[in-house]
Amino acid sequence: MNISSEQEMMEFGRGFAKKITKPAIIELVGDVGAGKTTFVRGLAEGLGIKEPITSPSFTISKSYALPGGGRLIHYDFYRLPEPGIMVDDLVENLNNNDNIIVIEWGESIKEVLPEKHIKIEIYYTEEGRTVKL
Repeated sequence: MNISSEQEMMEFGRGFAKKITKPAIIELVGDVGAGKTTFVRGLAEGLGIKEPITSPSFTISKSYALPGGGRLIHYDFYRLPEPGIMVDDLVENLNNNDNIIVIEWGESIKEVLPEKHIKIEIYYTEEGRTVKL
């Protein structure tokens, strides 16, 4: 799928929210600035979250209450080649069936990701971005 604008990435996220059920684990793969957090903004909006969604690049994780219970938890392991105690936090959240978890830069924690998780790859192209599920 080709996405040519930030608005289209938001729409993709909103639409994706309608297709998933809790629990869900989504791994986002793509270069810095590819649109991963923009996708999460759309996803959160589609899930009914009203608060602003910001990148967890410097805080490692951000958590948002889901209407009806559970949390949308957004991790960014870019700055952590060794995730340390964040693995414990992630595993605890993975074990909560009410959560939707989105992980950016998950290479360092791939051993704790369940085999059945959703992987979305976002690549730059001449037309904008290509999204591959």
